[in-house]
Amino acid sequence: MERRLLVLAATAFVVAAVLYSAWMPGQFTSPLVDRTDGLVGELAARDQPSTRLFRTSDVLSGLAIVLGVAVTYRVRREWSGWLALAVFGVLVIAGGLFPLDCAALGDPVCELTPLSLSHHVHAVTGVLATVAVLAAMALLSRCWNAYGAWLITGAALGATALTLAAVAGGYLAGVAQRAQATLTAMWLVYVALRLLVADDPVDSGPVSGGSLFGGVVSGMVGSSGAHVVVQGEGPVVLISAGLGGAWFHWDRVAAELARSHRVVRFDRPGLGRSPASPAPPTLYGEAARLAALAPAHPEQVTVVAHSVAAWHAEAFVRLHPMCVSRLVLVDPSRDDRRRRASSLGRTLGQWLPALGGAWGATALALLAGPAVHRLVNGLPDHGRAYRTGRGLAAAAGEWLARHDMAADLRRVRARHAFPDVPVTVISSRGRARGRARPAAELNADLVHLAASARRIHLAASAPIADAVRRLR
Repeated sequence: MERRLLVLAATAFVVAAVLYSAWMPGQFTSPLVDRTDGLVGELAARDQPSTRLFRTSDVLSGLAIVLGVAVTYRVRREWSGWLALAVFGVLVIAGGLFPLDCAALGDPVCELTPLSLSHHVHAVTGVLATVAVLAAMALLSRCWNAYGAWLITGAALGATALTLAAVAGGYLAGVAQRAQATLTAMWLVYVALRLLVADDPVDSGPVSGGSLFGGVVSGMVGSSGAHVVVQGEGPVVLISAGLGGAWFHWDRVAAELARSHRVVRFDRPGLGRSPASPAPPTLYGEAARLAALAPAHPEQVTVVAHSVAAWHAEAFVRLHPMCVSRLVLVDPSRDDRRRRASSLGRTLGQWLPALGGAWGATALALLAGPAVHRLVNGLPDHGRAYRTGRGLAAAAGEWLARHDMAADLRRVRARHAFPDVPVTVISSRGRARGRARPAAELNADLVHLAASARRIHLAASAPIADAVRRLR
């Protein structure tokens, strides 16, 4: 999918270059704009016959540039160059939305009439767009250190200097600026070609290794490099966070249990400190992950699972009955038999891992991730876990995969009987009735708490720990 995403980005930049060059044939449709001294932006002035065509081309060109940057795979050291290119795209859109009133250089009457706010906005955005695209060229050329990139960048800088001199001198401004616009379009095509010939992107993820702090061991486990936190000594308790959750959401529960148990927490692919997976999540994959983290036979594990992770835990118990001694389901998600995963949802789920590594997801996570996390969980973003595109994509992928997971769970229930494992279901405020059915199906003890569903493990850590210790 990463390769397809790069092809999509390259296509967007080529389309942007074509639309940005609409002035080439279009200049012959506007005879009032002098091709020697008139600027390209004057073709889209309100008093020109093809103003709507050129303005639409500018807006679509800017949108294509922004889209191209958004789906380009993230390389950390190139962030400033891609940011400048995205700003250029936004300014091109603004220039199309706020056109000139008239051809300022080609029409003497234009200078004598009152000019609107749109005219001044277009003039400012035009200057800023030139600065942004030149900055993008220079910054990306420095990162790539390629002869072609430096050649176009140098030529564009020279054309910009000539344009400024021509505007100041009042002669050949149109020629110089058309050369500058042509070089900008060439740069967009060069960026597209570079993306097409680049190596397949690789998500380096966190560096494997471990650390010890405050009696808590944190490190990467397994070939996939899953982030695992181990705390305390004694019988093993395996904690699986809910949809989009991370290891630090369960700090309070782990601290309670670590007095008498060995508590193991982990981050699923893409969440917390775990690297992203190229495939969407599945019920069987998550059950296998729990089995890999469980202790070796004959030792058994107590599993504490929250929200949709309760499905993973139930599947794990049914598929590996000899591995589990106890099961605590904290506000488990309901298995809605009436809903099925759509083909659109499955397709989007296939693209999400690749989109999580793109600049668009990274920007969205930086802007909204910490605020949304605090709103939902009431906690700060510990370790910047929710400021990455992979975390945003992983959470969205788990949400999209929940219907397929529910269908797989029904198949597992039909083929594998539930073993004689004691179960406790802890329900939150207002959800007692919805949790009664799964509790009855598993012959579980049902405990009602007043805490909120999303924060039950934060506000009621002691009752959850007691359920683990005193489970019948």
